[in-house]
Amino acid sequence: MKYRILLSVSLLTFISCKTWSQDFLTASNQLIERVLPKHHQYFTTQSIASENGKDVFEIESKQNKIVLRGSSGVAIASAFYHYLTEYAHCQITWNGTNLKLPAKLPLLGKKVRKLTPYEYRYYLNYCTFNYSMSWWDWERWEKEIDWMALHGINMPLAITGEEYTWYLLYKEMGFSDDELKGFFTGPAYFSWFWMGNIDGWGGPLPVSWMKSHFELQKKILNRQRALGMKPVLPAFTGHVPAAFKNKFPNAKLKATNWTNGFADTYILDAEDPMFAEIGKKFLLKQTEMLGTDHLYSADTFNENEPPSSEPEYLSKLTAKVYAGMSAADPKAVWVMQGWLFYSDRKFWKDPQTEALLKAVPDDKMILLDLATEIEPVWKRTNGFYGKPWIWNMLHNFGGNTNLFGRMDVVATEPADALNNPQSGKMSGIGLSMEGIEQNPVLYELMMANTWQSTPINVNTWLPKFVRNRYGTENANAVKAWDILRKTVYTVPKDKYIRDGAESIIQARPTLDSLTRWAKTTLNYNEKDLLPAWDEFVKASSACKTSDGFQYDIVDVTRQVLANYALPVHRKFVEAYKKGDLKTYQIEKAKFLDLISDMDKLLATRKDFMLGPWVNQARAWGNNAEEKALYEMNAKDLITLWGDAKSPLNEYACRQWSGLLNDFYKPRWELFFGKMEHSIQQKKPINIAQFNDEVSKWEWKWVNMRKDYPLNTVGNPVQTAIALHTKYRKIIAAAHQ
Repeated sequence: MKYRILLSVSLLTFISCKTWSQDFLTASNQLIERVLPKHHQYFTTQSIASENGKDVFEIESKQNKIVLRGSSGVAIASAFYHYLTEYAHCQITWNGTNLKLPAKLPLLGKKVRKLTPYEYRYYLNYCTFNYSMSWWDWERWEKEIDWMALHGINMPLAITGEEYTWYLLYKEMGFSDDELKGFFTGPAYFSWFWMGNIDGWGGPLPVSWMKSHFELQKKILNRQRALGMKPVLPAFTGHVPAAFKNKFPNAKLKATNWTNGFADTYILDAEDPMFAEIGKKFLLKQTEMLGTDHLYSADTFNENEPPSSEPEYLSKLTAKVYAGMSAADPKAVWVMQGWLFYSDRKFWKDPQTEALLKAVPDDKMILLDLATEIEPVWKRTNGFYGKPWIWNMLHNFGGNTNLFGRMDVVATEPADALNNPQSGKMSGIGLSMEGIEQNPVLYELMMANTWQSTPINVNTWLPKFVRNRYGTENANAVKAWDILRKTVYTVPKDKYIRDGAESIIQARPTLDSLTRWAKTTLNYNEKDLLPAWDEFVKASSACKTSDGFQYDIVDVTRQVLANYALPVHRKFVEAYKKGDLKTYQIEKAKFLDLISDMDKLLATRKDFMLGPWVNQARAWGNNAEEKALYEMNAKDLITLWGDAKSPLNEYACRQWSGLLNDFYKPRWELFFGKMEHSIQQKKPINIAQFNDEVSKWEWKWVNMRKDYPLNTVGNPVQTAIALHTKYRKIIAAAHQ
């Protein structure tokens, strides 16, 4: 009898594993067909066992076919991408794809086998869901999930449609739609709503949005799981509606204010019995509707300090948060962003950090060292005090448009940390950028770490990247990228530079070039970038048909022109201060002409256009009112980030065609009018008065109904070369 039971269990396990194996093979085959619809039949897929719980893949040639084996769908997709990049010299990025395969697919001389040293390969930041993904439909999400799998991602943050689960739960708790309408933000601000920072801004949110995005979330999760990914779903951190205090007057609530300009939010104290009750109810409802992989994201104090720094208080709080998770799911693992330890190190000293973390069992929490390439928090927390943790590249803040990164850091430090005996339980690597669809080289490089435990040699990696990207070997292109590596993609260790500089063009008009959000401090000397521009122009005849090259020559030209705006700004400010009207008018005209030229350049690539962003937002609306609300959200996020008095204006600014000519240029023209009047009247500009006036103009622009071009205009390479001819000598002289 005992033998029969064991046999039955073994048989069920075998059948279950076989079914799961077939499922991920099906999903992998479908991915290959989506990527290579005309060549997918040349690939076959097979499943193999993981090794010590970690993904492994193999590639070999048999009977003129490429055999891809993997321990998961992600492993097979990674094998596929390894073949495409290493043997077929192809590349798939957000900003340029090369899938021009050889007439005959290259065969492998011997079998290749790769084992990842990382159990987890994490992806996304709460902010990415708005700075880049606010208006995505399933078609765009499908492409991104394919990109994740090809690049080895197996642990994506998955919070799309979360608001609908909360809506249903609060309705069950007796809240009316009227009581909730001031709670949910508009669709461009969910990231900060989910993190408990703001309520209501950009709303009221239509229930139709909640339902449509809940359905979208189901598709996202189904596809991610089919490929073997384990999505990280949200958990309760205490954020409740303002109406909570009226409905439950005895509840222990704390009002917090994330930043001036936004209303208070309310956090339910973890010691209140309702905290664990709501946390359990939410996870049970979410699991009922969406299933679970037992990974839950919860950030208790994201850019908000706890009410007490007493270690005992912090331990109790953490224990209560986890208790709410484990009550609903005994297998729950808390995935915590380590951003609080980076952003508020004055509060989070060793006793506070250790107390917060040690209250949860080591195998029930994973820490995300969210900006490891900027400051490795693991080094000052003893490897997060025994918790498994993930090395992340944050890189981009606000989805801003600039060439920037720490190429050599990304190439070497993940492996250095992995092999460092002081790093504790480093269990993964990841990407936690606030915005994507920029600087594709950094993301290709970072994820190249996935299948090796040794540092990447950039000297050999970068020329391969260039060949794959442009579909040809070209000495000028390689030289250009070597210059980029040493300029925009290097940050001096003696300088604290968090992220890339923006252009003075995007700053709210000012006489001061060092503004709060539109920072102009570069991590390199402007003139050192010019030779890279020259090399791109020289490479253009050989590379001009490449999608990636077209993007890159526009991006480099954009950056050179954006940098040049600063010396022009200094000249018209100097002329203004001297009362030299003639020189001022000459330099002012140069500045406005530069903005127009940049807008014309960026109109050649959809990557740099405002029109698609606004159009995609409006497309989600079911009626004129909803369309107007979503358009306002789309335009507000990338300009004011709030109302006319918002302190976050320009945080998420973009260098986009349409935005330059329709927002930045008119704004500067308003300022120039004030400057000329000031020179003529010999009275200084009242900057405070101007800021008040221009912020009202900005708010009017945000709420204005307007369509922007959806189709590109002009040839990107030819336009970039024409601007090189016009500006190269002028810019060189300006940077002397």
